[in-house]
Amino acid sequence: MKKRIMLLSIMILMLLFLMTGCMPGDPKYTVSDPAGFFWGVWHGWIAPISLIVGLFKENVRIYEVVNTGWWYDFGFYIAVISGFGGLSLFRKKKTENHK
Repeated sequence: MKKRIMLLSIMILMLLFLMTGCMPGDPKYTVSDPAGFFWGVWHGWIAPISLIVGLFKENVRIYEVVNTGWWYDFGFYIAVISGFGGLSLFRKKKTENHK
């Protein structure tokens, strides 16, 4: 059991470090090469993590300002809604007994 918890903890930390390399707000997006639809999806999925990292690093934002416009917004919105809505799958549902 302890091995499993340790392995899970290491995997979560590795995933967090991997995701911080793809945060919105870094200078890799330019006007000639903006973030597109799929980057919008990715940035929407990691928005909660971006919010936390943004408290400590001033160049990290939740949303990439240098983007392709409507398509980036659409991807970002879809990911935010599906990501946060997916959390409800892990909540216990109340069951009512009807007679």
